Amino acid sequence: MSAPSVLYDAPGPRAKRRNLLYTVLFVVAFAALMWWVIGAMDEKGQLDWAKWEPYLAGTEAWTTYLLPGLVNTLKGAGLAILIALPIGALFGIARMSDHWWIARPAGMIVEFFRAVPVLVMMFFANAAYAEFTDIDSDVRPLYAVVTGLVIYNSSVLAEVVRAGILSLPKGQSEAALAVGMRKGQLMTNVLLPQAVTAMLPAIVSQIVVIVKDTTIGGALLGFDELLAQARPAASFYQANTIATLVVIAVVFIVLNYLLTSFANWLERRLRRGKKSTGAVVGGDMVEEQAPGMHLTDESTGHRMN
Repeated sequence: MSAPSVLYDAPGPRAKRRNLLYTVLFVVAFAALMWWVIGAMDEKGQLDWAKWEPYLAGTEAWTTYLLPGLVNTLKGAGLAILIALPIGALFGIARMSDHWWIARPAGMIVEFFRAVPVLVMMFFANAAYAEFTDIDSDVRPLYAVVTGLVIYNSSVLAEVVRAGILSLPKGQSEAALAVGMRKGQLMTNVLLPQAVTAMLPAIVSQIVVIVKDTTIGGALLGFDELLAQARPAASFYQANTIATLVVIAVVFIVLNYLLTSFANWLERRLRRGKKSTGAVVGGDMVEEQAPGMHLTDESTGHRMN
């Protein structure tokens, strides 16, 4: 007999049959929907080979439109991720400060920018760059998109970092402080290394959001990212809009799948690298932080290494 689940009661025979029935009904309904969609596309000529040939049998559409757009998407998202991660970590830690003059302003900044739509910040950044800087109009949309993504996502990531640290048992902090660690050492040596594994799924989810939100700048600010290439590509290849959008959607799905797969691999690697769920404070660390305090075995009285 298998051990009962801690999350829900194990289904019995009737529940298993009911779940199987629901699964079959869903598969049949989904297959019927896909059959209807494919049939409707065929009636409108959207499945004609001429509409898909530029993407499936040639390279001109990729080298002229899609690949340059993908490069710009990766450039904008990559810059936003590299800048937003450290800023988010900084504000997340600042919100947990014991000094009110640090914690309260950090909290106000995070809550404010987390509540403002990312599109508004992109428009504001674009107008600010046009008014107060000499940035060329060709690259200004990239600056505006990255700025808006950084401001919004760093605020979200600040909450992710704070939640990840607060999810750790309080005993971790108490044990580290008991052996003489300062608060800065506690954060960098004990809390953050353990919280990374807990934060990783949420961080990856936000990275996927950053990649997809680059399309906002393409649609409204003229940023030449991947989705923005749909209109010129479809116009050049005889208005095959559906085929172009499907191909672009598949590219986004593959890109986000690779990001998620890498994150899952990294999370498993981090978990395997930890010998326990709690922090391990070695004797050398105790001696370094609190000289004269030694760990001894109660049964033998000898010092433990």
